[in-house]
Amino acid sequence: MSFIFVARDTLPEAWEEAVLRCWREGREIRTEYDKPGDPLSRDCTAIIVARHPFQEPRIHKAFPGGLEELEIYRQEVVLGIHDHWVDPASGKWSYTYHQRLFAYETATRGVVNQFEYIIDRLARVPHTRRAQAITWRVDVDPEVDDPACLQRMWFRIFPGEKDEPHGLRLNVHMRSNDAFKAAFMNMWAFTDLQRYVAEEVAKRLGQPVRPEAYCHIADSFHIYGSYFGEFKGFLASLEKRSFAERVWCSDEPLVQAAFESARAVIAREQQAQRGSPARGN
Repeated sequence: MSFIFVARDTLPEAWEEAVLRCWREGREIRTEYDKPGDPLSRDCTAIIVARHPFQEPRIHKAFPGGLEELEIYRQEVVLGIHDHWVDPASGKWSYTYHQRLFAYETATRGVVNQFEYIIDRLARVPHTRRAQAITWRVDVDPEVDDPACLQRMWFRIFPGEKDEPHGLRLNVHMRSNDAFKAAFMNMWAFTDLQRYVAEEVAKRLGQPVRPEAYCHIADSFHIYGSYFGEFKGFLASLEKRSFAERVWCSDEPLVQAAFESARAVIAREQQAQRGSPARGN
């Protein structure tokens, strides 16, 4: 197994460098999803740090998927817009990250909103090491075809220097992470959860709390052999374009227009859901 450590200032810098390092240094290995003729994947254990995850530019143009999909995914993770799709008995999704984080099912305490605990704990004891949420369910995940990749989120507040506000750091632990096709969207959504926690804790404390460093840890950070052809197009684009040409600032009009379009799609979907018969009828 190969191991990589990447630390950059912004999300797109950190993601791009980690993907390149995985390609160059990753170990060749089979996966459970290989089809006959697929090349071996490239795989490594990765620790990826964005020192200033909310510093612009925040978006890499080369992540697979469009800006609309990025906003829909963010709302899926942060707001739970697709939690109603969870219905494994009908062959649908077995989980969403939002459901596992905000409505984790337990045998003794019922449904637990882990973020209520995280925010309350950080507000009472900002330096606590116990502000974490988990997703893995031992009664479900070992047997499903697509178990949760995100395993744990760990938050901690560090005091600011001099007159600076407190800083909230987030460590995310993934058991498995598609480096090219999933990791950037994961990072984008998870840092928005970091922003949410910082804002909520600040309200409780009555003083500013800023999102600080984001650390993304993946036991298996991989590039699938099945899409090597597409990936080589990504490599070629890095040679042809400067970094400034490879990224967007999140407040650019084009980006905001795409996000607004995604919100309209979500609104129509939610309206249709409200107008449809209740589930189970």
